[in-house]
Amino acid sequence: MPTYDYQCEKCGYRFEQFQKMSDAPVKICPECQGSVRRLLSGGAGFFLKGSDNSPVGHRGSECSLEQTGKTCCGLDERCGKPPCESER
Repeated sequence: MPTYDYQCEKCGYRFEQFQKMSDAPVKICPECQGSVRRLLSGGAGFFLKGSDNSPVGHRGSECSLEQTGKTCCGLDERCGKPPCESER
């Protein structure tokens, strides 16, 4: 069952809610009864490991994310694409 993050628009209270994907989103804050909005989340994800215990499909030493905190495309996380020509 997925976990969804919510934040109250009135008091700012943040909370997690375990819900089925088919359940309706939470609409009321459990603290102040104000309206809430569901936040986007990165999710848990998983990594496939190769025989040498390194992530399959990633070329970690070629990504500028580890060195600069941004990819060559300016993203804050890996985009899953090969490095840009300027990074090779």
